[in-house]
Amino acid sequence: VLLQWVVLSLFPSELLKCYTLITFLFLLSLSADIISTVEFNYSGELLATGDKGGRVVIFQREQESKNRPHSRGEYNVYSTFQSHEPEFDYLKSLEIEEKINKIRWLPQQNAAHSLLSTNDKTIKLWKISQRDKRAEGYNLKDEDGRLRDPFRITSLRVPVLLPMDRMVEASPRRIFANAHTYHINSISVNSDHETYLSADDLRVNLWHLEITDRSFNIVDIKPANMEELTEVITAAECHPHQCNVFVYSSSKGTIRLCDMRAAALCDRQSKFFEEPEDPSSRSFFSEIISSISDVKFSHSGRYMMTRDYLSVKVWDLNMENRPVETYQVHEYLRSKLCSLYENDCIFDKFECCWNGADSAIMTGSYNNFFRMFDRNTRRDVTLEASRENSKPRAILKARKVSTGGKRKKDEISVDSLDFNKKILHTAWHPKENVIAVAATNNLYIFQDKIN
Repeated sequence: VLLQWVVLSLFPSELLKCYTLITFLFLLSLSADIISTVEFNYSGELLATGDKGGRVVIFQREQESKNRPHSRGEYNVYSTFQSHEPEFDYLKSLEIEEKINKIRWLPQQNAAHSLLSTNDKTIKLWKISQRDKRAEGYNLKDEDGRLRDPFRITSLRVPVLLPMDRMVEASPRRIFANAHTYHINSISVNSDHETYLSADDLRVNLWHLEITDRSFNIVDIKPANMEELTEVITAAECHPHQCNVFVYSSSKGTIRLCDMRAAALCDRQSKFFEEPEDPSSRSFFSEIISSISDVKFSHSGRYMMTRDYLSVKVWDLNMENRPVETYQVHEYLRSKLCSLYENDCIFDKFECCWNGADSAIMTGSYNNFFRMFDRNTRRDVTLEASRENSKPRAILKARKVSTGGKRKKDEISVDSLDFNKKILHTAWHPKENVIAVAATNNLYIFQDKIN
């Protein structure tokens, strides 16, 4: 059941002026309703979410009208469809869950929209189209669809198009299956708009959007003896402008940039990005928290951003030995790593995203907090997305976490953080200051304050 609330809440932000919580979507608290991916399309007019139940929900931005001059930012449900169903691999006695791991939009070529969605094993290309007119006045059939007797047709009628209620249809155009032995963690559409990458724990494949029965394996890190396995692929993405360049990250905290012009199998990277580890700070958890959970190219293609457990790093593609910027997301959790390891939270995979101008970045944290960093001023802010603070026109203040000593009035103690409430998935409008934040089974959409 999908309930939509339109809530006006203002919060001040030195980073991005003032924002308004324009849309708050809330799903009944079932595990299948937990949002697993969020993605704006290229224009930002549509926003797609996938959940653990295999469903894709698409929201469309409302157009501003004279009667409702401030309704421009609101996103309403446009289409909902079941993308994946649970399956069972009988050869391996393995259940394949329907959870949507990633959604990626394709550039719009005509009136219809297209997107790729994937679960652990199968990628599907969906076409989303709408109809708001219907044809009437056929010669060979009645209005109810029954065929007419040809001998009783005495005149020729010209069918006419009449307006009807808008109907949105989602239809699967391609199904790309049987190419991944391990769980798919990433898909990325190439800048040529004809091919895309898919990555699992040990391999990266290159697909053509028109060909479903074969793909090209371009990265394979599987050792001959699986006991010698030391790292896995955690994320992969195509360069936004150069169709021959892509990157993939690993659980060891390294990033490899590859050029498909160099060889058919990119087993030797063109560039290798790794920050030297400080021996004095090494601990039992060092390898776990250094694992990269997300990698994103900037829109300009000059930089890339990686997210590990405690920080976000920005890398210049021309400098491999260290990141040019490092932002601490929740450094106060370093002292809590033991308990986070015991409750498995240390393995959470947080995503990150750029704004349209590449001047700010956003990522999630615990207690329904999300962090925003301004790259120009180096200022940051912590904000909370929660139903309790989403009353109409309520001020959503910046939050601060107290790490010890005397706690101030507006601060929250690090011991009071709820690790079951986490924001793993965020998205930023490609052209405007509109952000989408998925907090478990709730979706919040914020935009610039409307004066």
